[in-house]
Amino acid sequence: MRRKSMTTSVLNVLLQPTMSSRKDADKVFDAIVRKAEKATGGTAAATPEFIEGMRHLTRCFAASPKLSPMGWQSVQGDLRLRIENRLRVERLVVERPAIAAEPIVDPVFIVGLPRTATTLAHNIIAKSADHRGPALWEWMFTDIDRGAEAEHRRIRQTERLVGTFMRLAPAFKVIHPLDARKPDECNYLLPHGHQHLARVHMPKYYEWIERRDALPDYEYLKLALQVLQYGRERKRWILKSPMHLDHLPEIRRVFPDATIVWTHRDPITVLGSLCSLVESSQVMHERAPDLHAIGATWLKLQVNAIERARKARVDWPRESFVDVPYPWLAAEPHDKVPLLYERLGAKWTDADARMLDSVLARPGIGRQHEYELARYGLTPEQVETAFGDYPRMVEKLRLE
Repeated sequence: MRRKSMTTSVLNVLLQPTMSSRKDADKVFDAIVRKAEKATGGTAAATPEFIEGMRHLTRCFAASPKLSPMGWQSVQGDLRLRIENRLRVERLVVERPAIAAEPIVDPVFIVGLPRTATTLAHNIIAKSADHRGPALWEWMFTDIDRGAEAEHRRIRQTERLVGTFMRLAPAFKVIHPLDARKPDECNYLLPHGHQHLARVHMPKYYEWIERRDALPDYEYLKLALQVLQYGRERKRWILKSPMHLDHLPEIRRVFPDATIVWTHRDPITVLGSLCSLVESSQVMHERAPDLHAIGATWLKLQVNAIERARKARVDWPRESFVDVPYPWLAAEPHDKVPLLYERLGAKWTDADARMLDSVLARPGIGRQHEYELARYGLTPEQVETAFGDYPRMVEKLRLE
């Protein structure tokens, strides 16, 4: 499987002179903010905590010793889009205070370790007539309804960004294809989290987000949903990200009536696939990623996520959780998905059944995406031990 294109290698040579700007990360960041303010008509002063968090992230990226020229350009582009989006949302709420009164009722959060069919679950549930999952373009360009022409323009912008990324990192066509029009992860809106560590190995950033209060991120997520709902038909929001496992207390604070769909799969299988995905991302942003560091880091991240989520769920009402074993979606979807809808209090219709067939018809990754734990310095025994009794819990769910 080809993880990096020849174009990426050529661009790394051509962009080498731009690396000198890393010496003054604050100057680079200030220029990004000025451009974002000009593009949106918003002001960075309206959201100081967000801006300073983005500044810290920029410094962490810039300080990474293995950061490649292509990686440096890529993270600057991503930071600019995230800042523009935040300033746009803040400006809209000032201009239209009624946005902040939009009710976000009984949302569904799909959580689970990466590579546990969370994407499949999201694609199935979000496409139901009464449900709505924000599309990738909506996470990147969050706005009120401005008509079909404006929507088409934003979709084209997102398609260009996705097309460029796929050309530079062709492995993602197999591992995790992106589509501007399809529902996608909240990571594209949330400012901080493990998504940045998937690009660059940044221990100091990891330490920082471990100490940081993530509640403002989920308040921002709610605000973005209110913007997307304003002036449009109200439907039940279907949201998804593996990173939500780390933040169930924040979700309960901001979305007290949320339902959590938690997908479960053998973590030994999960870790190999996840490390392969991270390697494919880091190879575009770093020179010679440390594969054993990927293994150690992402094992720790996922073990911590499971421990935190299992501890946090005891404070929720039992009925707020729907546990979904991987085979429900991968092997028995026609029998089990209607049961999943029932547990969500959603109506299963003939249209949903037809939509399920359409979603399942998407080509799978088969054996094109192969991986071994040993490549990342891990063993099955090491992974199983790290997760404690969780693998036994997953096996019990599978047999029920």
